[in-house]
Amino acid sequence: MSKQRIVLVDDHEVVRLGLKALLEHHPQFEVVGEAGTAKEALEKVAQLRPDVVLLDIRLPGASGIEACEEITQKFPETKVIMLTSYAEDEMLFSAIRAGASGYVLKQIGGEDLIRAIEAVGRGEALLDPAVTQRVFQEVRRAVKEEEASAFANLSQQEKHVLLLVSEGKTNREIAKVLFLGEGTVRNYVSSILSKLGVSNRAEAAAYAVEHNLKEYL
Repeated sequence: MSKQRIVLVDDHEVVRLGLKALLEHHPQFEVVGEAGTAKEALEKVAQLRPDVVLLDIRLPGASGIEACEEITQKFPETKVIMLTSYAEDEMLFSAIRAGASGYVLKQIGGEDLIRAIEAVGRGEALLDPAVTQRVFQEVRRAVKEEEASAFANLSQQEKHVLLLVSEGKTNREIAKVLFLGEGTVRNYVSSILSKLGVSNRAEAAAYAVEHNLKEYL
């Protein structure tokens, strides 16, 4: 089995020495290069084409995030694991957007780091357990925002009408529930179809269910 070729990037030499010493105890890894800046990191990756880059998120000059983005765009076969001392939400999501395959805190145990490198080398994505919950919270928040925006163009009354349409009620039944004239309901339905960009009541009903309209009333 071929070794995983690794480049270490950290502006603190003592950190690189520690990582190198740890990895040298595991025959499945080979540290093929080191760098202390984003610029050096890009040069090393271009020259050595490693399997994995352990990349500090904070570097002098260009940040680790910027380096990660350039590495993953230019050398997609090279996987990047971001290393950081702090569990900062903005850095975490910036790293994910930049294409990082892993995100671990420097406080991680040696064997956990080894498993992280192995997992990323197999093509898996990995997050430090200390930040995983934050990712799920952010994903849930983003989904909620997307759902809410799905009805942003509808008035509150139109949302109520749409909910009743999604429950299969006719215009006459909706008019009774909301104490409106049937013609008024018909106008509301026409407006709703136009605003949602759908062709008929069935599509509008499906849209309402898909985006969880009930949660916003």
